[in-house]
Formats: sequence, C-alpha cells, structure tokens
Amino acid sequence: MLKKIFTVMVMLYTAACFAAVDVNKATAADLDSVKGIGPAISTKILDERKKGEFKDWGDFIARVKGVGEGNAAKFSSEGLTVGGATFKGAAAAPAAKKTEKSAGKDDKKDLKAEVAKPAASAAKK
Repeated sequence: MLKKIFTVMVMLYTAACFAAVDVNKATAADLDSVKGIGPAISTKILDERKKGEFKDWGDFIARVKGVGEGNAAKFSSEGLTVGGATFKGAAAAPAAKKTEKSAGKDDKKDLKAEVAKPAASAAKK
C-alpha cells in the first residue's frame, strides 16, 4: 500500500514538472521556470500582456521584442503555450529554407548548362 501511495505521488510530481505554462495566465515565476526564459523576457511578456492577452503565437512573437520563431519553437518545446496551443510555425520553416536553397542551386546549374550549350554549338560552327 505504501508503494502505491509513493508511486502516485511521484507520478503527480512528474506531471506537475512537465505541465504546460500558458503565457496568458502565467506568473513571472511560472515564466522563469520555462527553460530559455529569464527575468528579462518574462518582464517583457508580462508588460505586453498588461496591454491585452496574446491572441496566438504570431501575436506573441510580434509583441514581445527578442522573441522570434526560433525562440518561440524552443519555448514551446519546453512547455510554453499561447491560449493552450503549442507553436507549429518553426517546424515547417527549416524545410522550406532547405528547398529554397537547393532550388537556387539547381537554378544556377540549369543556367550554367544553358549558357554552355550556345557556346558549344558556336564552337562547332
């Protein structure tokens, strides 16, 4: 019986440690408990929240200076939410950047090939 009580207590403690912190309801201490958020950022968050609750992650990023998509993704992975929602924007962004970069390289290769073709045909004449 004692083992069961101890197990339940450990499970509750673990759940409390990994509980999500909603930016619209959190205290300064709650915000500071999120890895990556220190006193400076939590103060900025609380100052902006006094003006009105954050509508979504885009609103949060736009209003809190020093927080971009990269930080938002990190904070979200550490348990921060906006209105109960996690940040989803950064997951797609790196893939898009990679495809843009690779597309740019392919375009350059195609351009070089096109420039080389007329030069080769001129040399044959």
